[in-house]
Amino acid sequence: MPILHNRVNNDELKRRMLESDEARVTLSFYQYHNLEDPKQFRNELFLRWNKLDVFGRIYVAKEGINGQISVPESKFEAFKTDMYSIPWLNGVRLNIAVDDDGKSFYKLKIKVRDKIVADGLDDESFDVTKRGSHLSAEEVNTLMDDPDTVVVDMRNHYESEVGYFEGAIRPDVETFREALPLVEDMLEDQKDKPIIMYCTGGIRCEKASAYYLHRGFKKVHMIDGGIIEYARQCDQKGLPKKFIGKNFVFDERMGERITNDVISRCHQCGAPCDTHVNCANDACHILFIQCPACAEKYDACCSKACNDFKALPEAEQEALKGKVEFNGTKFGKGRYKALRKDEPLDVS
Repeated sequence: MPILHNRVNNDELKRRMLESDEARVTLSFYQYHNLEDPKQFRNELFLRWNKLDVFGRIYVAKEGINGQISVPESKFEAFKTDMYSIPWLNGVRLNIAVDDDGKSFYKLKIKVRDKIVADGLDDESFDVTKRGSHLSAEEVNTLMDDPDTVVVDMRNHYESEVGYFEGAIRPDVETFREALPLVEDMLEDQKDKPIIMYCTGGIRCEKASAYYLHRGFKKVHMIDGGIIEYARQCDQKGLPKKFIGKNFVFDERMGERITNDVISRCHQCGAPCDTHVNCANDACHILFIQCPACAEKYDACCSKACNDFKALPEAEQEALKGKVEFNGTKFGKGRYKALRKDEPLDVS
């Protein structure tokens, strides 16, 4: 029976990836499509793309596919040929990363989900195919110069903290599901104004634009291909970039630089910094922004308590798990405020 999952230890896979000098291309893609048997398609895809040494995270659902992956440069054309041989994926845009060292993923994970993006919407209540219009980078810049245009960031707060379009509304949310009703309320009295929505690669805005048109908004636009494609077009055509800072990405890189502006600060000391990390204490693992000086001071942890815990023998760590609460114990996304960063580990 063929192996449909990677069975090598994650730490070993990550070590191999970091030590490898193989050139890889990082990219993302999505496509809405009615899949009758997502599980069967998932298994077939794993067998096909595992042979091509594809790494990354792919979600498959009855409504389609959503992937963020890396492919060996030497096998990129073979991957494209294979992907485009699937009729409903033929010609799908591949959003190539704009700032990439090839170390974005270290194994292939393909998961079957209820939806390719968790949105909390009842898709039966509106026509998801009636989506907003797509804008090129040039059209984005022109429309953003109109003072009546409303620009909305459909990403989460920890994404927009390090980079955004100037003047954009940036909802303080942890999930896309939270953003949808909040943005609708915020724009209730602006339904006749031109609205530009944006996200990382475009997939969230595809669904959001259809939902907002259904809810009575008249002029809904989205950036074609999201921030990734906008930045690529600006570089290609020599256009000024209205997005400043970093584009947060959901892989090992944590971000790709769009402009040299550093618009956020270290969560521990307040120095200018836009480097996202996860606390090195795996029992915490909270996402936060940390400068090199604080990374050295706290040994890549979010607090002295986490540093103390990480220094304990593994058996002691296991015995304490579940008994000690850290900043990220409840998996808060970037809600870390560093208020108790210098308090030692308390196991009493």
